Amino acid sequence: MITAKMRGAVACAALLLAAACSGSPTASGAPTSKPATSPAATGDTAASDVKTSANVKLVANVPRTAPLDGPRTWNSDLAFQGNYAFVGNFGGFTIYDIADPAHPKTVSQVSCPAEQNDVSVYGDLLILSIDAPRAGETCDAAGATPESPEGWEGLRIFDISDKARPTYVSAVRTDCGSHTHTMVPGKDEDTLYVYVSSPGPEPDSRTCPPPHELIQVVEIPVKDPKSAKVVAKPNIFPEGQDKMNAAGCHDITAYPEKNLAAAACFGDGVLLDISDPVQPKVLQQVRDKENFQIWHSATFNNDATKVVFSDELGGGGMATCDSKTPSTQGANAIYDLKNGKLERRGYYKMPREQQPTENCVAHNGSLLPIAGKDVMVQAWYQGGVSIWDFTDSANPREIGFFERGPFAGEHVLAGSWSAYYYNGYIYSSDIRKGLDVIEIDDPLTDPAKQVKMDDFNVQTQKAY
Repeated sequence: MITAKMRGAVACAALLLAAACSGSPTASGAPTSKPATSPAATGDTAASDVKTSANVKLVANVPRTAPLDGPRTWNSDLAFQGNYAFVGNFGGFTIYDIADPAHPKTVSQVSCPAEQNDVSVYGDLLILSIDAPRAGETCDAAGATPESPEGWEGLRIFDISDKARPTYVSAVRTDCGSHTHTMVPGKDEDTLYVYVSSPGPEPDSRTCPPPHELIQVVEIPVKDPKSAKVVAKPNIFPEGQDKMNAAGCHDITAYPEKNLAAAACFGDGVLLDISDPVQPKVLQQVRDKENFQIWHSATFNNDATKVVFSDELGGGGMATCDSKTPSTQGANAIYDLKNGKLERRGYYKMPREQQPTENCVAHNGSLLPIAGKDVMVQAWYQGGVSIWDFTDSANPREIGFFERGPFAGEHVLAGSWSAYYYNGYIYSSDIRKGLDVIEIDDPLTDPAKQVKMDDFNVQTQKAY
């Protein structure tokens, strides 16, 4: 999602794309819709408004609860560890027990207001990204104002050894904050590196001064997280950034087992060698000026022979899943990775047209662990959740979906922020509706149910 500090670049790029926004999305491989019968769905949209493909069903829905259920305490990203799901929220985070996926139970909630509170977990540590200045680093700090002393933004670190009682440990200030972050385990198991992606600069900002064509590397000693600090600020743009979107990076996905990372950096996609996590080396920098406005996120396939980059056209607040927007915009681009070079092969966009009031664009997703196949589940805000196959890079196709009807009110930010597959189920963090648990039964995806993960942070891929 786009924050205030990113809106200027988005607006400029939108003007360039407006003339190209005509034509119809390609609607290939759309499964048959049917109402979900699960009584678990609650909230402003009735269960009868939930639609799925014939191979998908809603298993459970857990609505947001106080204090994380206000008009702007939106759910954000997800992480997993054992039988627990961790859901970020603009008001803090929630830990759910998902030992029985049909009946998730709230274990604890932590009030810690900040945007966006994207979350990851590593051992007994939980890390949150903060990308809006606060008056201080602790959870009780108010939002910064123009009259405040120098604001704070960056990473907050918690101890989650007791899931029922998470405790705040420390924080690390980073320039321009942390929009998202990516964990890269060090060679020493007691050292964790975190790549911080933060948009910027803001010329008049105390927390985000120019220039900012870089990422920041934070080192967290696992046994002494209070001593975490920024240890490097590598410039990963040897060719400079696309001048319409020179704002650092939005998201980075690391694949430590392959010594690779793919960075989605607004106007650029960057392939990195992370053999030395503190000094990543640029292997390639690619652009797609015709179709991509905001390079939002990246996903490797399991053998790292492909990378899917997504375009968050309009920053998450626009209705781009309509007949006025081409199927190559607000979509995914599929690149084959051959001989160390990225080569674009095709595009994928969810094929079901949405209403003009529904914000819809490609957002966070993950692989399903299926040997020999490249299948991904992905959130599309009010477009819902799409499960799609890109085994044939040039001809991707949807194989299942879940979505709700339009959220009450026009031009309201709503829908699925993140949708990830974990141990047999899809978990969707819905901005306003809470946590959805979804199941797909299909011959293509059923083998994934045999793969059990100990933990899962989508920005840090592991081989299956």
